[in-house]
Amino acid sequence: MNIPNEYIAKTEDVADQVIRRGKNILPTVARLCLIATFFEDGLRMYFQWNEQREYMDMSWGCGRSLFAGVPSLGDNKPKNVMQLAGRILLAFMFITLIRFELSFLQILQDILGSILMVLVTIGYKTKLSALILVALLTILNLYHNAWWTIPAYKPLRDFLKYDFFQTLSVIGGLLMIVSLGPGGVSMDEHKKKW
Repeated sequence: MNIPNEYIAKTEDVADQVIRRGKNILPTVARLCLIATFFEDGLRMYFQWNEQREYMDMSWGCGRSLFAGVPSLGDNKPKNVMQLAGRILLAFMFITLIRFELSFLQILQDILGSILMVLVTIGYKTKLSALILVALLTILNLYHNAWWTIPAYKPLRDFLKYDFFQTLSVIGGLLMIVSLGPGGVSMDEHKKKW
């Protein structure tokens, strides 16, 4: 039983060193990953406006005027509850990345990713779990969603690009958790009180 605890302790030390060294750049990289999907959508809307407008008109009957409302939350919520809500919402975003394929490797990836995401959500070994999940998702994203290898005229390119930037947003959220920590409503914070 000591071997796994020693291994986890060494891994946490390595993760802490990575976090300390990347402390200044980590929040910026996290924010860039979070907004990457919106930036890509904006560029696509600019360059493919007619196609997007026609799609909206055919699908929803609102091609002429498209309006978006931006919901906001007042400052009356404590920071800790907001960080908990952020972790829960990030878990929902992660669920959309799960691939339901019946291959051993894919099932293993889904189980490992889900376990790590549960650890992040409940706030147990949060920074380590989030950092491992960032590395895993980055590798899988570059492998599964390589949209740049598909010719521009194929519809698959748009689907892969969408999945790529959605995964990048989850990676950005996880990097924010690595940077800011899990907050007060977490197992890590609860352990500090013992």
